[in-house]
Amino acid sequence: MPTVRRFSAPLSGGTARAPLARKPAAAVVLGLVLAAGMALGGCEYTYDDGGGWSGVPAEPTAAPAPVFTRDALRRDPVPEGELESWVERTLPDTPQPVVHAGAGLLAAAEVRTETTPVLETGTYALALACRSQRRVNFVVRSDALTLVDLGLRCGVNRENVIYLSAETSLSITVEARTGANFAYRVRRL
Repeated sequence: MPTVRRFSAPLSGGTARAPLARKPAAAVVLGLVLAAGMALGGCEYTYDDGGGWSGVPAEPTAAPAPVFTRDALRRDPVPEGELESWVERTLPDTPQPVVHAGAGLLAAAEVRTETTPVLETGTYALALACRSQRRVNFVVRSDALTLVDLGLRCGVNRENVIYLSAETSLSITVEARTGANFAYRVRRL
């Protein structure tokens, strides 16, 4: 059975240990720490919170203007007369030849399908853009399969690289829940 000692003193007949002596280096370090603490204890830290202890009210700080702002009106569709300039700003010219491009204005809940001429076998870049308060859906199909099925957030251009393994024409379907502008461009890579 284990036993528990009730006293911390050594048992009779044991030897007592001598008290530990401090080394002089430890005493010097302790003295320096105490002196530094007392010297810094008298320091006063101040800061200006604009409250003004002089009784004069401080001027309010002007908040900086935001760097990027979102103008909701910039997402509204442009009228038919401004469509061409919007497309030029949104889909800038590129050095690759454009084989087909389209743009238009959709009414709410309108679905429009356009077909490209027959495209040769090869790699193409398909750029998509829209301008609306809501997403615009783009579906691009070849004769055999769907190449792109995308709900595009307007204000962000999207470019997809597609490969056509056979000569085919593309069917491009655009759908919007609210009024929208759309633009697309197919170029050869």
